[in-house]
Amino acid sequence: MRILDLSTGLMLVLFFLIWPIFQFTAFHVASKIFDCYLSPHSKGFRPQAWENNGEIYNSLFKIHRWKRYLPDGGAIVKKDFNKKKLASFSKAHLEIFLEESCRAELSHWLAITPFWLFGFIAPFEVVPFMLIYALAANVPCIMAQRYNRPRIERVLSKMNAKPE
Repeated sequence: MRILDLSTGLMLVLFFLIWPIFQFTAFHVASKIFDCYLSPHSKGFRPQAWENNGEIYNSLFKIHRWKRYLPDGGAIVKKDFNKKKLASFSKAHLEIFLEESCRAELSHWLAITPFWLFGFIAPFEVVPFMLIYALAANVPCIMAQRYNRPRIERVLSKMNAKPE
């Protein structure tokens, strides 16, 4: 149900303004979630059997070749936790990394969901293109989180297995 009738040019300008607002809002909402809800072992964040501990992303999509080119929004906005490069291999740092990885994944899932709102200002035929854009902009980042988390968990598991 279209509520605004805008020219194509104005509509495109509005799209370019709205998408960053959606992304930032999703990030802001995810940043307010308490850490206790961001466990990598919770149902939504733990690896699924079909993911083969994240290896599916490497075997099908060669993620190790391109994930370094993805932006790290948390490091840009928060300026305190960089997921692009591990600052430390301490157990505490790796555990924070896991939580922040869950937060990043959640923010990207949230950023996909408002694509349907474009149906209020654009012809219905535009909405599938907005979904395609939302998926293209966010799914690679979700994949990177789901690829990295099992790898970090393996490192933590080895650390915990070593006698101190």
